[in-house]
Amino acid sequence: MLIGYARISTNDQETATQVAALKAAGCERTYREKASGGRWDRPELHRLLDQIRKGDVLVVWKLDRLSRSLRDVLTIMERLAEAKAGFRSLTEAIDTTTPAGRMMMQMVGAFAEFERAMLRERTKAGLDAARQEGRIGGRPPKLTPQQQSEISKMVSKGRKTAAEAARLFKVHPATVSRLLVRTGSMRIRSAK
Repeated sequence: MLIGYARISTNDQETATQVAALKAAGCERTYREKASGGRWDRPELHRLLDQIRKGDVLVVWKLDRLSRSLRDVLTIMERLAEAKAGFRSLTEAIDTTTPAGRMMMQMVGAFAEFERAMLRERTKAGLDAARQEGRIGGRPPKLTPQQQSEISKMVSKGRKTAAEAARLFKVHPATVSRLLVRTGSMRIRSAK
């Protein structure tokens, strides 16, 4: 039996194209999943691997839909081999039921992992360059350094409670609490 596996990574994507290609290839059943290809904990993939039997062939539209990690691809291939099942990728024309297909699958898997490693390196280099230029990621602070100093003084001198300071500066009380812990101004009175 041909068993399809379709995976997307984000809400902006859909599996319709993959499912149509898998159906055209003769897949009788298709498992669909929304998860990163770099993650191993994908319930539908594991359900499929648990149910695959001798003579079945796992079919994907493209190899990166199966996984973006060579280690994971090789683990999946071992599980398929243990079950005496095959693997086929429609886009790369890989078919592990043949010796040439097994060799090709290993080469393509190595290139997929290389591409992922290069992407990680480029991302890290970009983040490092941004840090050196003084840019940091994440949400901008809710309070300016001057506002933070003012809140610390108000609360530590007992003029305002943390809750009152939060209302005054229109921020969540947890924001003020974190600020006070960070600055060591933890003299917090109970709210009135």
